[in-house]
Amino acid sequence: ITCPGVQLKDKQELYLSVFVLGQHKRTERVPAVFPLFFQERLVFEKEFVNIVDPGDLVKLLEFDTAVLELIQLIPPEGKVLATYEENTRDFLFPDPKLTHGRRGLQREVLMKRSPSFTGIAPKLRFSTTSLISDSLLISGRSHIQ
Repeated sequence: ITCPGVQLKDKQELYLSVFVLGQHKRTERVPAVFPLFFQERLVFEKEFVNIVDPGDLVKLLEFDTAVLELIQLIPPEGKVLATYEENTRDFLFPDPKLTHGRRGLQREVLMKRSPSFTGIAPKLRFSTTSLISDSLLISGRSHIQ
């Protein structure tokens, strides 16, 4: 996360909170100095029951929202400095016009800063990789692919 020219007045550590596919994970904490480097891979797995057509999965993902929050550990619960929200379909499967990086599609987006965050909006650089697989469902004695 970059934010040129911005220095945080509070020195407590920061982390990135990620909510995708109904699951919440967070990164390790980093010092409160831009640029922030989160060199982590967060893995989210979800099983969609009764989805047979990939088009139905796409529609389902369009109605779900992925939320990323930059949080500083200011007591008592932490302070949200900036957020990024996007429907899960576009978050996981961005437009193909983006350039390929070493680990999938490299993306750069501007986060929306909270009213208490002074300075320009932070820029978040990340990549996503998605894997969709079929599973064998067992219903009574029958096997359905």
